[in-house]
Amino acid sequence: MADAKVLEAQKWVNATYQSVPYYNPCPENGKTGWATMYSLTRALQYELGIEVLSDAFGPTTMSRLTTLGAIGPDTSNGNIVNIVQYALFCKGYWGGPGDGVYGTDTASAIGQLKADAGLDASDTDVQPKVFKSLLTMDAYVLLSGGRPEVREIQRWLNGRYLDKSTFFIVPCDGHYSRDVQQALMKAIQYEVGIPQDQANGNFGPGTQQGLRDHPVMQGSSGIFVQLFSAACVFNGVVLSATGPYNTTFKNVFDAALATYVQEFQRFSVLTVNGRGDYQTWAQLLVSTGDPDRPAHACDTRFHISESRARALVASGYYTVGRYLDEDEPKNLEKEIQPGELNAIFAGGMRMFPISQYNGRGLEDFTYSQGFDHALRAHARALGYGFNRGTVIYFAVDYDATDEEITSNIVPYFRGVQAGLSRQGKRYLAGVYGSRNVCSRVSDETYARYSFVSGMSWGFSGNLGFSMPANWSFNQIKEFSYTTGSDSFDLDRNVHRPFSDPGVGAENVGVTGTPIEQFLTYIDQLQATAVAYARGDANRLVLDFLRYPTYDGERSGWNTLLDTTGVDQEWLSYAQANGPQRKPVFVDPGYGVEINVDHLAATACGVYAKGSGGLTANASAGWRGDFGGWGGDLTTFYADWWNNEDEYASGYAFCMDRLAKINVVSSFSFGDLVEDVDGYLLGMALRGGSTVKATLRGHLGGTGYLTRFRQFFTRRYNGSTTDATTAARTLLRGTLDLVTDALGTAAVQKQTAGALPPSALPASKLDPFLKGYVDTLQNLVNQDAGLARLRNVQR
Repeated sequence: MADAKVLEAQKWVNATYQSVPYYNPCPENGKTGWATMYSLTRALQYELGIEVLSDAFGPTTMSRLTTLGAIGPDTSNGNIVNIVQYALFCKGYWGGPGDGVYGTDTASAIGQLKADAGLDASDTDVQPKVFKSLLTMDAYVLLSGGRPEVREIQRWLNGRYLDKSTFFIVPCDGHYSRDVQQALMKAIQYEVGIPQDQANGNFGPGTQQGLRDHPVMQGSSGIFVQLFSAACVFNGVVLSATGPYNTTFKNVFDAALATYVQEFQRFSVLTVNGRGDYQTWAQLLVSTGDPDRPAHACDTRFHISESRARALVASGYYTVGRYLDEDEPKNLEKEIQPGELNAIFAGGMRMFPISQYNGRGLEDFTYSQGFDHALRAHARALGYGFNRGTVIYFAVDYDATDEEITSNIVPYFRGVQAGLSRQGKRYLAGVYGSRNVCSRVSDETYARYSFVSGMSWGFSGNLGFSMPANWSFNQIKEFSYTTGSDSFDLDRNVHRPFSDPGVGAENVGVTGTPIEQFLTYIDQLQATAVAYARGDANRLVLDFLRYPTYDGERSGWNTLLDTTGVDQEWLSYAQANGPQRKPVFVDPGYGVEINVDHLAATACGVYAKGSGGLTANASAGWRGDFGGWGGDLTTFYADWWNNEDEYASGYAFCMDRLAKINVVSSFSFGDLVEDVDGYLLGMALRGGSTVKATLRGHLGGTGYLTRFRQFFTRRYNGSTTDATTAARTLLRGTLDLVTDALGTAAVQKQTAGALPPSALPASKLDPFLKGYVDTLQNLVNQDAGLARLRNVQR
C-alpha cells in the first residue's frame, strides 16, 4: 500500500535533484525501498560537495559528514534537514513537515529512533553514523518473525560499541543476519584486544587466538559470557530427542546455559562438556566451525579405489560422497566409475550419492530442470543398484541469495520432488548448499537431509543463519589428501550420528521396501484382532495403535469418541498374543519418522465420527476432523498467540512454522502427514476396507505418492474455497458442544488469555486460514507435479 509521506519524499528528492549529474531518480510509488534510500543518499552526497555520486554510503560520505558535524537545530542547509526528515518518513517515523527546519518533530523522531536502536535518546542530533543508518532499509522495531531476545542483543551491541570507529548501527528487528553476525564478531575483536581500526568482523587468526584465551564455563561472568550467550541466542533453538532447548542473553554462565550448550554441542557433533571452549565458540560464530576438528566423512570428485578407501579409513574417514553423474563431455571422471562402489565397500567405507549438473548459477535452477535432473539422478542411482530409500543430495553450488531461493531454488526442488515421484519415489531428495538454502529447501519442499557447504564461510547464505535441523553432513575444509605417493583433493565433512547413514554394501541390489516390516506388523495385529473375535477388528487395531497417548480423559479422546476408553481385555490379549509394538515407521515418500499413535488416533476419529464434509451426521463428523487436522490447526492457532509479539500476521506465522522440518512447531510436517494418512485410512475403513489392506495399498503401493492430493480432493472437494470454509468453520463455528468445548480447551491449554477464534475479526483470522490452505496447496501441487514459479509472501 502506498504511503503519502513516502510519496512526498520521492517526489521531493526527484524534483530537487533530477538535473544533477550522477543522480538516479527513484520510482514515485509511495513504497519504501532501496531505490528511494539510494536517491536520498546521492542527494546527501551532492549537498556535501561530492561530485561523483554513488548508491553507497562510503568513507568519503562519512568523512564529509564528520567534517560538517552533527545535524541538528543549528544546521543551516535546509536540504540536508529535508533528507533527514524524508528518511525518517521512509522508516515510519514522523520527522516533521518536510520544511527543511530541524524542529521539535524532527528531534523527537530522532530521539525515538535512537531509543529503538538502543542509543542515548536524550541526544536528538543526527551524528554521521546515525545518518548512515537512516539511509538504509534497516528496522529498529521488532518485525514479523523476529525474536525479542535477539532484538535485546542488537540494541545492546549498538549501545555498547557505537563509539568504536569500525562499528556501525545494526538493525534491531529481532532477526539474526549477516550484519548482526559481523557486529558480534567485531565486538569480540574489540574485547580480545584487537585494535578497533583492525576489527573487520572476519574470523581471522587474531580472533581465533583471542577466543582460545577466553573460554567460559558455568560460574563465569562478565563480558565474554555476554558475548557467548549472545552467540547462543543467535543460533536459536536446538532440537533434540529430549525436546527443544533455547537460552537467553545473560552475564552469568548458569546451569541453564550449560544445558543449552551441551545440547548445542551434541547437535553440532562437538565434545559434550557444557563449556564455551574454542570449538564451541567457533561453531557458534562461523559455518566452518573449527575446520580442523575431528571429521569422519568426506567427499571428492576423484575416483576412490580400494587402496584409497583403506587409506581414508586409516585416517578416520568412514563415509565418502561421490557424484552420480557428470556434465558432458565427462572428461573429469567425476562420476562413480565402474567397480568403484565395490572398491569403496571392500575398503571399509560407506558412501553417499551427490547429483550435480552445473548448479553454479541462477540460470541452472528452474522447475523443469529440477524435474529433469531428478529423472536423470533416479536412472543413475537405479543403474548403480541403490536400494529404495537412498538419499540423493541435489547440489546448489553457489551463494544463492534469499530472493533467488524464492524465485528459482525452491521451484527447482519442487521439480526434483515431482520428478522423483514420477518414478515412484524410490529415492529421497536431499539438498547440498548454504545453511539458508538447506533450511528453506527442507522446509518448503521437504528435502529429507541437508549436506551443508559450511566451508564457504563467506556465503551470504551461511553468515547469520543457523545450521538446519536436518543436517547430516557439514563440509568444513578442502585440502589435498596425501597417502604415500598418491595425492588428491578432498573435502572434510562432519557426519551427524543417527542422521543419513549413507550407502553400504547392504544397501545395494537388495529387493523389498523399508516399509515392509511395519506393514507385516499391521498384518499380524489385524490377525490378532480377528482372532480376539469380539468387536470390530478395525477399531481394535486402531485402539491398540493409539493407546496410551490418545486415550483417557486427559487427552479428551473419550469425550470425542463417546467412549469410556480402550478395551483393556483386548490390550492384554494383544500384548500376549500379538506382535511387539512399533511406535514409529519411516515414511516412504519423504523419509520422516511417523508416529503411529497419532496416525491411528486420527483414523479412529474419522472412522468413528466421519468428517464434517459428509452430508450425514455432519455434527459428529466435525469431531472426526477435530481428531486430526482440525485439532492440530486449533493448537497451532494457540501457538500463534504464544508468538503474537513476533508475528502480527497469521499468514507469516504459517509460512514460517506450519508443516516445517527445521523449526519448533505444534503442527509439524510429520503431524500433517499423520493427519492426512489418518483421514484417508479412516475414510477407507468407512467404505468397507481393513486397516491391513488400506495401509498395504497406501504405504506399500503408490497411494502415498498422491496423499495430499487425495486428502485435498476428498475432504475439501479440491477447492481452496472449501478448504478455507472448513478451517474457518472448525475454528469459529458452533458445531456441537463437544467439539467447541475441546477446541476452547485446546486453545486455553496452550495460551492463557488467548482470544478464541470465534472472537477474532476476519481481517486477522483470514490470513491465518490462507496460510494453512496455501501450505496444503503447495503440497498438493508437489504431489501432482504441477508446482510453478510463484511469489511467496514472507
